[in-house]
Amino acid sequence: MNSGEFRRRGKEMVDFVADYLEGIEGRQVYPDVEPGYLRPLIPASAPEEPDTFEDILNDVEKIIMPGVTHWHSPYFFAYFPCANSYPALLADILCGAIGCIGFSWAASPACTELETVMMDWLGKMLKLPEAFLAGQVGEGGGVIQGSASEATLMALLAARTKVVRRLQAASPGLTQGAIMEKLVAYSSDQAHSSVERAGLIGGVKLKAIPSDGKFAMRASALQEVLERDKAEGLIPFFVVATLGTTSCCSFDNLLEVGPICNKEDMWLHIDAAYAGSSFICPEFRHLLNGVEFADSFNFNPHKWLLVNFDCSAMWVKKRTDLIGAFKLDPVYLKHSHMDSGLITDYRHWQLPLGRRFRSLKMWFVFRMYGVKGLQAYIRKHVRLAHEFERLVRQDPRFEICAEVTLGLVCFRLKGSNKLNEDLLERINSAKKIHLVPCHLRDKFVLRFAICSRTVELTHVQWSWEHISQLTTDLLRAERD
Repeated sequence: MNSGEFRRRGKEMVDFVADYLEGIEGRQVYPDVEPGYLRPLIPASAPEEPDTFEDILNDVEKIIMPGVTHWHSPYFFAYFPCANSYPALLADILCGAIGCIGFSWAASPACTELETVMMDWLGKMLKLPEAFLAGQVGEGGGVIQGSASEATLMALLAARTKVVRRLQAASPGLTQGAIMEKLVAYSSDQAHSSVERAGLIGGVKLKAIPSDGKFAMRASALQEVLERDKAEGLIPFFVVATLGTTSCCSFDNLLEVGPICNKEDMWLHIDAAYAGSSFICPEFRHLLNGVEFADSFNFNPHKWLLVNFDCSAMWVKKRTDLIGAFKLDPVYLKHSHMDSGLITDYRHWQLPLGRRFRSLKMWFVFRMYGVKGLQAYIRKHVRLAHEFERLVRQDPRFEICAEVTLGLVCFRLKGSNKLNEDLLERINSAKKIHLVPCHLRDKFVLRFAICSRTVELTHVQWSWEHISQLTTDLLRAERD
């Protein structure tokens, strides 16, 4: 393919993508395939001679699309949003064309510097404390990770290295192994499973703190476990506070937990993967109060801020804590500006060496939507969630299971878990809309998350009518 054909085929692909997104409402939201459906549809090995672009694009529709879950359908209400916008798609094309591997400033100065500036832009949108911003001379700063899971793991590993070095400095005879076996980290019992996974990878104990009636971690519960662990000779070193839990979008109490972490010299990491985007709206910024106590903070613009996956924003108060844990400088990665103090090499901030030019997506989206446009998008989703909540509350057969703060509604039929499992089975088997469940204490609960960029009130209302009818059918079958 030469540049001339690329121009022609590129226009065709843009049309294909635009047609797909414009017509996505007409596609079945969840695929009708079984595991292993795809292998018999494609050759066992790569072709010896080139295929045509037309054949490939035809096969996308014939082979790929039947197995796609359409995350951007206005009838997709599962998990949490996965951001999508035309400016971000265009930026991804440019990212692919430039094709740099931005592991250091020298590898592509613009890749490094735009990321630093975009993370400061976003930090200011959130009104983060100045300590988290890089600025011209700041000690903190932001980095784009691939996911919130990576950010949590990086924070845990940095905290682990910091406490090991501190204890060894105080007691030079202490081995790393002796310290590691006593380290213990904490999170709410509502924290995402990736937090537990970070503990497994990091080789440290992780304890779940029982949450309160609103599914939030509180100071009293954390303090009780801390005192018991310290009495047993364990070394508390790391706490993950979640703002907007996956199950029900609950919020750990930062203003209570934060001071304890500072007093006990424990690293506090905030995971706001979904909810963080809403903090750009003044009416939701109070949910982040207490961030000043944190050592690191993370959320995913690729969930709810119209920046396509992957783009997970992470800030640290002292970047030396993060960089110092992972810094290696082989001669082939060194460059003449490493010690200037004006730039950073992002390879020291992450698990992989290489990294794409992801900040282009942020730059395009922030400029083409503006802060006001992004705020309007968040507010629309929250309004739609409250409308769905209103519809649920009007039906005496149902109950709301958690406070509706942002774009997630947790609800269930009054009755047994089995009844709700059967209802979800009917909903997802019909494939008109797509939901996923959660467990809140001992209850099986349905989650209705406002996800699509194109979802409107009519889609929410139709979806509730669909759920209501399936419920009527289920209850009738139960009686029969």
